[in-house]
Order: sequence, then C-alpha cells, then structure tokens
Amino acid sequence: MTRLTIQSRIITYMIVTTVALIAVFTFMQVNNQLKTLTQQNILRAKFGAMLVKNALENTMAEASNAKQQPEALKETLTGLKQSGIIEDVEIMDKDAGIIVSTGKYTGNTALNAKEQHILKSLFEAKTQAQQYQSKIDKQKKIILQYVPLIQAVCLAPDAAATYQEKNITYIAKITYKLGNINNALKSVYLPCIFIAIMIVLANIFLTIMLSKTIIGPLHILNNASKEIAAGKLELRINLATEDEIEEVANTFNDMTVALVNMKARAENANPLTKLPGNNVIHEEIEKRLNDKRKFVVVYSDLDNFKAFNDKYGIGAGDKAIKLTAQIMQDSLKLGSADDFMGHEGGDDFVLLTTPEAAKPITDYIISEFDKNIRALYNKDDLERGYIVSKSREGETKQFPIMTLSLAGVSNISRPLNSYGEITNICASVKKVAKKTPGSVFVLDTMPEAH
Repeated sequence: MTRLTIQSRIITYMIVTTVALIAVFTFMQVNNQLKTLTQQNILRAKFGAMLVKNALENTMAEASNAKQQPEALKETLTGLKQSGIIEDVEIMDKDAGIIVSTGKYTGNTALNAKEQHILKSLFEAKTQAQQYQSKIDKQKKIILQYVPLIQAVCLAPDAAATYQEKNITYIAKITYKLGNINNALKSVYLPCIFIAIMIVLANIFLTIMLSKTIIGPLHILNNASKEIAAGKLELRINLATEDEIEEVANTFNDMTVALVNMKARAENANPLTKLPGNNVIHEEIEKRLNDKRKFVVVYSDLDNFKAFNDKYGIGAGDKAIKLTAQIMQDSLKLGSADDFMGHEGGDDFVLLTTPEAAKPITDYIISEFDKNIRALYNKDDLERGYIVSKSREGETKQFPIMTLSLAGVSNISRPLNSYGEITNICASVKKVAKKTPGSVFVLDTMPEAH
C-alpha cells in the first residue's frame, strides 16, 4: 500500500475544499438567481396579462360579429407572440372549449376535468378579484395566468354611450415560463468563474505557505534524524518559526546532546557491570560541587577479594563484583531520583547520595552483601570461616570471608572544593574502614575517620 506523505494529504484536502467551496457558492448563486428570475417572470406575467387583456378585448370590440371573433383573436395572439409579449395563450368559452390557441389546440378542443372546474369557477365569480387567478406549476416550471375577456353589450341601441353592461365572454389562459437552471447558470457564469479562480489561487497560496511553514521544517527534521541515526551526533538544527515547530527543533537538539552524553557514558562504562566509569563519576561530583549541593560520596572496596579471586578464579571474582554492583544499585531506591552510582574498575565502586539517605543506603548494602556473598564460597571454606591463599607478598595465609568497606566523604561539616580533594580524603577514610573488622561504613565527619 502506497504511503501518503503529509504534503500529498494537504494537497488532497485543499482540492476537496476547493471543489466543495466552488460547488456551494455556485449552488447558492444559481438558487438566488432562480428566485430572482421567478419573481421577474411573475411580475412579467401580471403586466403581460394586462396588455393581452386590453389587446384581446379591443379585438373583440372591433369584430363585426361573434363568428369573426375567433379568427380576429387568432391574428392578435400571433402578433403578441411574435412580439415576445406572450409565450402561449389559450382562449376558452363558457362551454369549456378552447376556441383559439397559440399552441397545439385547434378548433373547439375540449378541456380536461380539472381545467373545466377552474373555468367554471371563473365564469361564476361574482367579484373582479375572483375573476383573476394565477397558478404556478413547479413540475412544468410555468406560470398560468387566467384573465377574463369582457364583451361590452348595449342594452339600448340608441343609448350606447350612456350605459353598458360588462359581461365575461371568454377566459384567456396565458402561460409564462419560470426561471430555469440554464438561464440562472448563464447569469452567474462569470461571477462563479471569478470566485472559483480566487478560491483556487487562495488555496494554492495556503498550500505554499503550509509547505514552507510545516512541511519544509518537517523535511529538515526528518533528514536530521537520518543523519543522527547514521552517527552524525554533532548535527544541530535551527528553525526560527517561533511556534511549536521551533520547540520540537529545540527538543531535537536537546535530545542530540543527550545522545552525545549517553554515547560518552557508554564508551566510558565498565565492560563487566555496564556502570559509568571514571569520567562520568568525575562529572557527577563536579556537577554537585558547582551546584553547591550537600551530598555524600560513598567509596566501596571488597576486603580479601584478591585471595578469593586467586583461589576460585576470575569467573568467581567477576560474580562477586557483579553481586556488589547489583546490591549497590538496588540500594539507590532508598535515596532520591538524582542519586548516582559508578564503577571505577576492579572491585571499587562510587555512590553519590544525599546526607539524609546515606545511612539507610549503606545499612542496606552491608546487610545484603553479608547475606549473599557466602553463596560464592564452598561448604568447607564456609565451615572454616576462611580460605587459604597467598598474600600480595607471596606468603600463604588465612583470609576471612569477604566483607565490604564503605568510606564516606561529605561536605556537611566542611567545604569540598574539587574532585581531587574528595579522592584524597576518601583514601584516608578507606584506610580507617579497612582496619575495622567486618563490613562497615565510615563517614569522614565521624570521630572514627580522624
């Protein structure tokens, strides 16, 4: 399955939005134009009906007799249609027949039942308002205007100028078209084209802006990530967008710095315990000194380790070192999240904690070490309580079961200024701790350290 890029998604959304906006605008314009055309045609129908009524009534009055009226009316309708005043007219008499039409009806064509009912109601209307009717056929999109045609009848031939009775002779049904979609589209064609062009240009502008402000920076971040993955950890990116993207870029740079530090720590880590080595230990102590924080440095050293390693072998010696490392790491749960532990090498470890957590942590380390270290000895040596091995001077001697000497250095009661100063004090405190039988923790502020 092809993966869509953010750029292709934005372009797709813009196209869909553009089409939707153009469609909605066109629909609204066409709908409004249809309403306007319909209103115009209704007005046209009313005024047209008046003109047709006058023209047809004049024709009826000029005809010499009733037989000549249909033909005369036909000629008048033809002229009106040619002039564009009407589109279609049917003239109906009281017998519900069409006598004249501009359409398909010829002769005395009969009306359907519905039209006969309308015609009857018009001839029987008692008021002038009832004699005029307008109907809109939405399906056929036409306006039907029913207009009475009145024939003047003289009651006294010698008094024609003094009195006339108005009498409805015919009903004219005039047909006008409503506004249609084609006319509406023609009317809104240019505005729609103009708006469509404006919408397209606006969306193109937005797409370009989004590409520069979002997609461009994302490409930079993506390419930088690939270079970082390839090992180019010195790479930094600068995106001055003054928004969340700039925050992401700054976080990316912070992450890169953290990766550099992690790499440095990994390269300096002890290969056996994977704990940070001397360089990182130095950095952690200096950081606490610079921050002027109160802390305790705990140095750990295994007593009688060389004799154990000589008798049981390097593999057993590594187990003793890893056991000590694990116990000291577990002890950090009694301190704070900022506590630290490193491995200088061999059986020497360094732990950094707060003054208030120093005692609980060292008590835990001593207790767990004394309890678990015995599992590395064989039964005979445990029963004797010592092993026989050679000293550093080459003399055969008895060496007790291993114990742990913890030497603590703190800036609680005196200032500490440097890493070197701390290591020198620690060397003195460690001598005191190693002279004490069993596992012990000695702090340089205690009387025993002096």
